[in-house]
Amino acid sequence: MNSEYVGYIASAILMLSFTFKKANTLRIINSIGCIVFVIYGVMIDAWPVIISNGFIALVNAYYLFLSKK
Repeated sequence: MNSEYVGYIASAILMLSFTFKKANTLRIINSIGCIVFVIYGVMIDAWPVIISNGFIALVNAYYLFLSKK
């Protein structure tokens, strides 16, 4: 698959995530978009994309799973 399409898909998922009212739903969809963006970043060898979206996915995971203790 062309890396440009992966970037567009990731962008669409991230934009979709902000249409949800529930924070958990937003974080889940946003995390999926971040993971797709990490894949895109690997495909185009763009470390800023990989690092920033990886970090956001980790923050989402923290609030979804680890902060519920």
